[in-house]
Amino acid sequence: MLLTHHLDGALNDLKDIIEITRQDIEDIKQANASQQFERLPLKEEKIAAFEAKKAMIDHEISKRMSENPDKELPELLDATQHQKLDELKTQLQNLKEINQKYARMVLSVSTLYNEFLEKIVPTELDGYERVASKDPSLLEVRV
Repeated sequence: MLLTHHLDGALNDLKDIIEITRQDIEDIKQANASQQFERLPLKEEKIAAFEAKKAMIDHEISKRMSENPDKELPELLDATQHQKLDELKTQLQNLKEINQKYARMVLSVSTLYNEFLEKIVPTELDGYERVASKDPSLLEVRV
């Protein structure tokens, strides 16, 4: 049951990605960026592993369909495989929702950071680019 094996692996990778993203959200709340950056290679590795397993799942299903052109897909899978595909769909929806939450938080933090930066180092438009203001009183150093 190669398909079942790939489904199990994809589900495990997906659950790991969801958990890492949850940890990222908690670290954003605590302003702990270093932990997020440390997890980034692991998250990228899990995403690549999931994508590889998903490609293998697609290949196995396509192979079954080409070997049995007279049957519909539901007939080519056993009950366990159907259940795992349903769980995969559910977990993908969970990942989508948690990624949306994560993206909103990242955008909020980025906007806040940019507003602080603009207050500290005002910028002006120079053509299409924003550059630091040329105002000599921008930063005053006193000794």
